[in-house]
Amino acid sequence: MGGLAAADRAALAALGTRHPYASQDPLMGEGERTTFAVVVLSGWCTVWSTTERGGRLILGLRQAGEVVGDMAALDGRPRSASVSALGPVTGLVVTAERFRRFLAERPHANALLVGQLTERLRSADHERRALASMTVLQRLSERLVELADRTGRPEGTGVTIRLPLAQHELAASVGSTREAVAKALRLLREQGLVRTGPGTLAVADLEPLRLLASGEHRERDT
Repeated sequence: MGGLAAADRAALAALGTRHPYASQDPLMGEGERTTFAVVVLSGWCTVWSTTERGGRLILGLRQAGEVVGDMAALDGRPRSASVSALGPVTGLVVTAERFRRFLAERPHANALLVGQLTERLRSADHERRALASMTVLQRLSERLVELADRTGRPEGTGVTIRLPLAQHELAASVGSTREAVAKALRLLREQGLVRTGPGTLAVADLEPLRLLASGEHRERDT
């Protein structure tokens, strides 16, 4: 939404219906045949899929200004993943027909959506490589850096992550267990790199986390 001209934003807003979602409310479910798209106007959402063992794998986080459900709106196929509200969310629900017509009539909006889809494809490719080649500590460090960059609020010498992400959700976002992530967080706390508390998560120093995520710390230690 932020990349659209004022006229395009107004045109899109006129095509949809604003809908509030409470924390953990579903916006859409994996396998559903629904085809509407939702523009996230405020709040954050998790995009997730069910694993073979019945757990959740968080595929991505979506924030205000992004569109979810666009793939089904474009191709009419079943939903490839579920989307749930992470805290209170306001969404603009747009039918598939209106969404497609809007994109056809607004080339710039269409280009923005293609860019969003391309970025998500690159991110998915990276996540697959990370699951195959990176340790839990590396994946967690990378996720914390991402969250700090996207939602961080500077406080003193650190950055507080402003996102209601529970520890089991943080684990699901890096494709690991809650126990393994708790162990990795403990290591980061002992090194003074993160601070945790009831409902809070702060990064004391981003640069060491970036090095951990890249694996450069191992090269420096050898």
